[in-house]
Amino acid sequence: MSTNTGMFDPSAVVFIGDGEPLNNEIFVQRLSSIIEGNLIEEDNYSVGGSVAKLENRMAEVLGKEAAIFMPTGTLANHLAIRNHAGLRPRTIVQERSHLYLDSGDTMQQLSGVHLVPLAPSRPYFTLADVTEELEKSASGRVPTPVGALMVESPVRRCHGRVMPFLEMKKITDLCREGEIGSHLDGARIFMMSATSGNTVEEYSELFDTVYVSMWKYFGAPFGAILAGSHEFCRGLHHERRMFGGGLPSASMAAALAIEGSERFFEFFDGAVEAGKNLVERLNSFEAIDATPFSDGSTIIPMKLSRKVDYRNFCMQLREKGIFVNDQYEGDSMLYLTINITILRRELDVLVSDFSQALKRSLN
Repeated sequence: MSTNTGMFDPSAVVFIGDGEPLNNEIFVQRLSSIIEGNLIEEDNYSVGGSVAKLENRMAEVLGKEAAIFMPTGTLANHLAIRNHAGLRPRTIVQERSHLYLDSGDTMQQLSGVHLVPLAPSRPYFTLADVTEELEKSASGRVPTPVGALMVESPVRRCHGRVMPFLEMKKITDLCREGEIGSHLDGARIFMMSATSGNTVEEYSELFDTVYVSMWKYFGAPFGAILAGSHEFCRGLHHERRMFGGGLPSASMAAALAIEGSERFFEFFDGAVEAGKNLVERLNSFEAIDATPFSDGSTIIPMKLSRKVDYRNFCMQLREKGIFVNDQYEGDSMLYLTINITILRRELDVLVSDFSQALKRSLN
């Protein structure tokens, strides 16, 4: 990913990441504005104050009884699975999931929970996959019952692709029948909802617990929310502290997340619509194929003709204040992540910028 500081220009259109690019200077500016409005209430080791206000707000948005602030999504997922698994420390996950591939065997090392990865190299598993695994785990000479199941959706390692809602429902219904705790790694649940037609509450209702990121697009420097029932969340701050996650103060991050969430909710639907319109216009160019994934969310694959100099095209866009993920992948494939920065420029102007960059990059 480009590290060009131009990404932080308030006029830049940045098709990288789920939200506006932020740095320490921007955090300080926004905090100053929040402080002037007396909108930060002190917490005590991540309990009370603005942290409690954020927890209550997100519980309501997700349609859950309660929520608890976590410093990271890794810890939110860990404590959810740890508590769901209990005395049946075996958990079904996607092989492509963050918990399985990007968390350093945290469940096995710290909580003795064995992860069972399904659907290798695919974005999600199916009811048939889960049923087969449950039968296998119960039929061995020594039964190894499954205590929890986690779904990550959208899937970061699969370019934001989404498990179909009906497949989720079938799987979580099966979990309820078998008294298996279900958890949604919904770090990007709002992206999934905006593009699938199902509400955030509909997704959340399927699962016993849900994790949502506070920094990926809500504008906090760190933080996550884990939501569930009152019973599930009661006393969970003790486990949070046991794992080193009871930050002495988290009110500044919480206040930034509250302020950022308001901006996100106001503009994101418009950004998704603008993204659809942009993709339609880009597909009119002979040298571009921007066909969305059938099960995608806000990440759009964009294939360039071999007549286009890939790296020059990215450079030409950067000179116009448009940033794309310029990590080379295969033959001239880009991925545009739609976020609210797309609203910083009129559609016709944005299309013209792409057109000019394309013309200057043809071999």
